[in-house]
Amino acid sequence: MTVDPKFHSFARTVTADQLPPRFTYPFCYTPHPLCIEAAALLRDYILSHHRGDDVIAELDEGKMLGVLVVQDADDRIGFLAAFSGNLCHSCNHQYFVPAVYDLLDPEGEFRKGENAISLINKRISALQNDGRRALLAHRVEEEKARLTAEIERFSQAMKQEKKERHMLRAEGNLSPEVEADMIARSQFAKAELKRRRHAAQEAIDALPELAELRSLDHEMAQLSAQRKSMSAQLQNRLFQLFVMRNARGETANLADIFSHTTQGIPPAGAGECAAPRLLQYAFTHGFKPRAMAEFWWGKSPVAEVRHHGEFYPACRSKCLPILTFMMQGLSVDPNPHEAESVPSSLTLLYDDAYLSIVDKPAGMLTVPGRIDATSLLSLYQNMFPEASGPMIVHRLDMATSGIVLIAKNKEVHKHLQSQFADRRTAKIYEALLEGIVAADEGIISLPIRPNPDDRPRQIVDCINGKEAITHYRVIDRTATGCTRIEFHPMTGRTHQLRLHSAHQQGLGCPIVGDTLYGRHSNGTRLCLHARSLTFTHPITGKAITISSPTPF
Repeated sequence: MTVDPKFHSFARTVTADQLPPRFTYPFCYTPHPLCIEAAALLRDYILSHHRGDDVIAELDEGKMLGVLVVQDADDRIGFLAAFSGNLCHSCNHQYFVPAVYDLLDPEGEFRKGENAISLINKRISALQNDGRRALLAHRVEEEKARLTAEIERFSQAMKQEKKERHMLRAEGNLSPEVEADMIARSQFAKAELKRRRHAAQEAIDALPELAELRSLDHEMAQLSAQRKSMSAQLQNRLFQLFVMRNARGETANLADIFSHTTQGIPPAGAGECAAPRLLQYAFTHGFKPRAMAEFWWGKSPVAEVRHHGEFYPACRSKCLPILTFMMQGLSVDPNPHEAESVPSSLTLLYDDAYLSIVDKPAGMLTVPGRIDATSLLSLYQNMFPEASGPMIVHRLDMATSGIVLIAKNKEVHKHLQSQFADRRTAKIYEALLEGIVAADEGIISLPIRPNPDDRPRQIVDCINGKEAITHYRVIDRTATGCTRIEFHPMTGRTHQLRLHSAHQQGLGCPIVGDTLYGRHSNGTRLCLHARSLTFTHPITGKAITISSPTPF
């Protein structure tokens, strides 16, 4: 019986009753035990077969790997393995499934197209760096400078004559004949200046060096236009070369899949991640997907937070449209965020005719989002149907619990938001971090911006990021190796406290339960709570401080 070389057996006998009833929802999941076993076997294979070689060296610099638990046509249970992108300048390695389309194949359509564009680039570069072109440009500029200097001398002489005429007129007693002569001389000088400028331009245009230079520049412009056209055609063709399959046996290329998204076209790297490669190989070779997981190998990227060996959800910007199509025909786990149960009412910490302060539970959206889930705003509107205008003054992440301030009319909302914008409020968060923070207190200043390829994740960017400043104070260090900490954010960036906690340039200790920037939590909630808020009441002018007990 022939066994597919990409199909790998487990180290023990796995029976059908150990398989999950539904396929993994790849954008928010707890790794199935079989995926954890498969990942361990993949790590063992890499360490035993590539110790000391280029594969290990490149993986150690950081790479996303994936495993897919499958059943074959004979109901044997095993797994497939994949990496994202390329590895050691190749998409084909013995243990891993191949790319959906091999961009590096020297005989492939894409590489041939790239080579053709590369030849144009070389011709453009040769023209730009051609010594003959530089010499021509120098000669043209020299002649321009000479003619310009002559015109400038004539212009200065005109100005001197004009000055002398003004002086004569100031003295008075000019005869009509002298005045007429002065006017005629002035008119002649202006006409002569215009003629000399025209003649200079004609002389420049007639330079043989300029004609040759323009010919070279025209060739460069044509080559640049040709390169742009070829690049666009090649990119569009690439979208068509990535033909994805789904569990129903249907196919669609990337251009079709992304045509209904907000961006309309696939982002760079779409289709090259581990997850779509795994499903593509399974559907192409008759395997039934049962569970999937992706994990990080090696160093964390400088801007992001990744931990070696930790499992991560599939990226949304590149993989959400693709995997949504590919999973059609599979019975898939529900989105855990949509399945989470939240209270049907809100706990009010403060309420008057102008505003309310509520205690948001973890797992509840602050405002309605893309998922069909109860939000704090919708519950509040049910409680206070008479409230009008913008109401939510500030937001908390879905996974974060604690204090949220709500205005009951537009004017109050505007006043409260200005307090947040001007940093005239005081917010205190409490968190439990994985690891021991050495310093008792300090300040973290790391600019943040969204990661366009993996929303809603944020990344540190010292050039394009927005200022993000957090004061912290350690409350306690536990015997289990955790740190209970108090955060005073001076700015309110998305995921600021989560990223400042986890990033190696911050505290280097992720918040417990943070599956985006930390480690797999086994169902543990994000241990981040908005504990206290101080602000000025917009009507009474009194300072108000509200606290909410930390629930973890």
